[in-house]
Amino acid sequence: MAFNHRKTITFRLAQSARAARARSGGHLMRIGLHPGQESVLKALAEQDGLSMSQLALALSVQPPTVTKMVSRLAAQGYVERRASKGDGRQAHVHLTEQGHGTLVDIDKGWKRLEKEALAGLDDKDVKKLRKLLRQIERNLSASFDDSSEPAEEEPEAEVDAPSVESPVPTA
Repeated sequence: MAFNHRKTITFRLAQSARAARARSGGHLMRIGLHPGQESVLKALAEQDGLSMSQLALALSVQPPTVTKMVSRLAAQGYVERRASKGDGRQAHVHLTEQGHGTLVDIDKGWKRLEKEALAGLDDKDVKKLRKLLRQIERNLSASFDDSSEPAEEEPEAEVDAPSVESPVPTA
C-alpha cells in the first residue's frame, strides 16, 4: 500500500496552519487588514522606526515583500516612512496614530483566534502542545546535513491522525 501522507503529523500541522491563517484572515478583514500586515504593525510596536531591511529581517521575508507591505500600510494610514537622519537614502518605518490604535484590535483578534483554536483542550494539553510545536519548529528551522540519510519511515499503523482535508471555514 502506498504511503498515506494524510496520516502524518506534518500534514496535520500544515492543515492546521492553513486553517489558522484562514480564520485569522477573517478576523483581520473585520479591522481592515490583510494577513501579514498585522505582523508589520506588531514588529513596529516592539521597535518603532525600523529600516526596511531590519523589518524584512524581523519578519523573515524578502525586502521586496516588505516594500510592498509597507506601501500598502502607508496608503491605508497605518505607517509612514521617514528618511533617516544619518542617511537620507534610507527610510525608516514608523507607526502612525491610526497604526497604534489598530494594535488593540489586532491583539483582540489574536486572543479570539487562540481561544477558537484551543477550544476543548485543557491547560496541561495546551502547555504540552506549545512545547511540542516549539520543538517541531526548531527541528524544521535547523539546517540539515545534505549527506545525512533520510529518517526511516514509521509503519503506517503507528501514525493515527484523522484524515480531515478541508480547513476550518472562516467566520
